[in-house]
Amino acid sequence: MCTGRSADEASEPLGSHQRVESVYPNKFPGVAVLKQGFGAPREQNHMTYCLGIVTDDGLVMASDSRTNAGFDQVNVCRKMYHFVQPGERVFVILSSGSLSISQSVITQLRSDFEAGEGLAQSDSLYHAARVVGDCVRRISDIDRAALERDNYSFNVHLLLGGQVKGEQPSLYLIYPQGNPLRATYDSPYLQLGECKYGRPILDRGVDAATSLEVAAKYALLSFDATIRSNVTVGPPIEIVLYRKDSFDLTEYRRFSASDQDLNLIHTSWEQSLRRAVESLPEIEFRKPPPQRLIA
Repeated sequence: MCTGRSADEASEPLGSHQRVESVYPNKFPGVAVLKQGFGAPREQNHMTYCLGIVTDDGLVMASDSRTNAGFDQVNVCRKMYHFVQPGERVFVILSSGSLSISQSVITQLRSDFEAGEGLAQSDSLYHAARVVGDCVRRISDIDRAALERDNYSFNVHLLLGGQVKGEQPSLYLIYPQGNPLRATYDSPYLQLGECKYGRPILDRGVDAATSLEVAAKYALLSFDATIRSNVTVGPPIEIVLYRKDSFDLTEYRRFSASDQDLNLIHTSWEQSLRRAVESLPEIEFRKPPPQRLIA
């Protein structure tokens, strides 16, 4: 069973591509693969994958840690941030898009929070989402013109999950314009970045009644599918569980590419999936109908 760790655990470098191969052996023949197809300044929206799931029991928030800084430079950088007032409010933010913009937004939010303002005064998750959106607009007012003058887009998307005392946990997506979108009972998860590969498993298995432990497994399988299909997403993977009304973060993991738990989940899932397919009813094939020439 996966054990919890402190959400303040120090970052660990990705290291060589051999560590990635330990979990995904058919995907990374060499570091050169990581250098293909990057560098267009305006469009790097898929150089990440972030996921938030909200259930009756709380929240699961997860992000990869890969980022791109140019044509041939792939770096590791944390995309998960948390703001906690024990007993009152808990917020977890995941980011995608421009690293410089997201860092500016988080820095401003952190400064306000530590001064007892902004998120520290939010009396609802919707208000908190508006606080984050207003901060995005403030950074936009400072940086957007200069970025667009040099053909860079103002590109940042954020997932905000958490709980304020007196409310249920909730989950929001904040757009570059600052407006928020809330996850609903019928659609209890939100994604950022490279979404399409990891979505089918979530659509099949996750709903509001899913336990946090099971939702965490679905989250890791969603990342597994994305990493298998897109080289720009990769470990380390950060995941944190927030339990409703706890107002604290105590269940956290950071999975490196060589993590034994991640490796076990990956191989177990592949083996189970193959067995499930092989056990499906046989398909009855027939002789194809005759083809007629068209005059």
